[in-house]
Amino acid sequence: MSSEKILIVEDSPTSMLQITTILQKRGYDLMYAVDGEEALQKAVAYVPNLIVLDVILPKKNGFQVCRQLKNTPGMQGIKILMLTSKTQQSDRFWGLKQGADDYMTKPFEANDLLKKVNELLQ
Repeated sequence: MSSEKILIVEDSPTSMLQITTILQKRGYDLMYAVDGEEALQKAVAYVPNLIVLDVILPKKNGFQVCRQLKNTPGMQGIKILMLTSKTQQSDRFWGLKQGADDYMTKPFEANDLLKKVNELLQ
């Protein structure tokens, strides 16, 4: 069992269920947020090891959440994996520029998600 804490930030119930199902099987300690502001509150309160972050979110988008966390003392060490339907090269570039540690697009394969999560948690 892993004690790694992962915050999943996703406003689509379908995507949330898909991501949760994949990560639960590995025994990660999962937390959830459905918008950018809730994501920031939970990140500060629980300081997860990793955030799986959608870009298109209510209240604050994933780029804003990522930038804010990476500029907050004590939060810079949190790994951020952007997982989004935004597939343009410019989106990927912008996500990484905001401080994301990696960037994945939807739809995705379970094995690819697990591989990225494992790499980021090393």
